[in-house]
Amino acid sequence: MQAKINLAVGAFLVLGLLGMLFLALKVSNLMGASVPKGYQVYALFDDIGGLKPSSAVRSAGVLVGRVQSINFDDQRYQARVTLLLDGNVKFPKDSSAQILTSGLLGEKYIGLQPGAETDMLASNDRIVMTQSAVVLENLISQFLYNRSSSEPSGSAPTAGQSDSLGLPGLK
Repeated sequence: MQAKINLAVGAFLVLGLLGMLFLALKVSNLMGASVPKGYQVYALFDDIGGLKPSSAVRSAGVLVGRVQSINFDDQRYQARVTLLLDGNVKFPKDSSAQILTSGLLGEKYIGLQPGAETDMLASNDRIVMTQSAVVLENLISQFLYNRSSSEPSGSAPTAGQSDSLGLPGLK
């Protein structure tokens, strides 16, 4: 009886560890949908903000490719992101790419917005219009800097005045 319980606990533990491994690979984008045949394009960004190789490339919320590699372009001083797009999906040459975040603090991915040209992107073409990642730390520091520079040091709003947030002063 004790041997059966030990065997059941051991099997449960092994299944739990395999489940955790599966979830870890799924969350880190090391497993899952891949692009079997496709074409490469690249884009230059000022800040990739945590984008990683194998991150998703989506258009209208649909997976259309993966980030293949990320390198530093020492001529332009920008990040060069190579994308592997699904061969069945074609995008106009004037399409744009931006780095987006799933949720507030989720994973980074590239969103493609199709353009209006009739010529399509081909292998090794460059997506010219790009928008870098919005880095949360930069937004917070910009907000704090703007708030502190708009208030005179050590002064509080008096009766009838309002502070930088538009709140009336205390009487």
